Amino acid sequence: MRALYDLPAPAKLNLFLHVVGKRPDGYHLLQSLFVPISWADTLHIERRDDALLRRHDLSQALPEDDLCLRAARLLQQASATSLGADIHIEKQVPSGAGMGGGSSDAATVLLALNRLWGLNWPLSRLLPLGLQLGADVPFFLGGRPAWVQGIGEDLLPLALPTQRFAVVKPPASLGTKEIFSSPLLQRSNSVAIVAGFPALNGADDKREAGVGSGGAEAGLDSSLGGGKSAVQPTVLQQLSSGWGRNDLQAAAEAASEQVSEALAFLKQRFGNSRMTGSGSAVFARIESAVMDNDDNDDQLTATGLKGLPSGWVGRSCHSLEVHPLRGWIED
Repeated sequence: MRALYDLPAPAKLNLFLHVVGKRPDGYHLLQSLFVPISWADTLHIERRDDALLRRHDLSQALPEDDLCLRAARLLQQASATSLGADIHIEKQVPSGAGMGGGSSDAATVLLALNRLWGLNWPLSRLLPLGLQLGADVPFFLGGRPAWVQGIGEDLLPLALPTQRFAVVKPPASLGTKEIFSSPLLQRSNSVAIVAGFPALNGADDKREAGVGSGGAEAGLDSSLGGGKSAVQPTVLQQLSSGWGRNDLQAAAEAASEQVSEALAFLKQRFGNSRMTGSGSAVFARIESAVMDNDDNDDQLTATGLKGLPSGWVGRSCHSLEVHPLRGWIED
């Protein structure tokens, strides 16, 4: 196999994001629900026999040594292969959005080179490399909606219904350090629990990159019921349809009026809005009463996101039950 073309690198949304503590090293402890979405970058990767690693930007220019090159270099070193790669990237997911675009690109590179270089490593061997690259990379390698804890490394895959979203990214960029150090940073006092929620593949409390015991250790939040027997499918629906908040949102709105404007734009059209991650992108759930279920994402974008200010980007998209490349790797 010499090349793999049209490889998707889907973005993600944080349906909620709660700050629940802080580690001694200064990193904040989070709880979130990540879902991959149909807004994606596209990569084309060709194998080289001379061990060189080169990236070719087909749209916007990326940093000289981005996560894709770092991912390829890390896998090359870990596997001691003499092969290299040409990595071509068509960026569609906006940078600085809090949608994990760079992390997803890195995960797609790891999945593709694992095949192109004939390594055929299982997921368990790729996950530690992903975690070295960034806390979001293991999520994209795992490839499924997931309850996320810790600093982003503790993942529990969940089966969630497909949803449609409108996503808007204003031009403003937010500094992660600035947001997390803001006096307006909110904190969720109660720790929600996902222990016992139905995991994919019938696994109970199976974590893709579990570091620590996570939710199983913390008890069950009273708003979500108690114990495995008390968990109902409606809880998953509640989590995926507006439960919780983004504890970074108040700090982000104070840092940039454009975040507030984007939130108001979506709330006026869809009746709800929320910030995702720590970037400036915001999203709204698209209810069936607003849009016909037969409409595709392009039609929803054209009708639901008319009137975006100049320089803003927006798209209607849907959540993914599984990453398109998840079948390439064994657990």
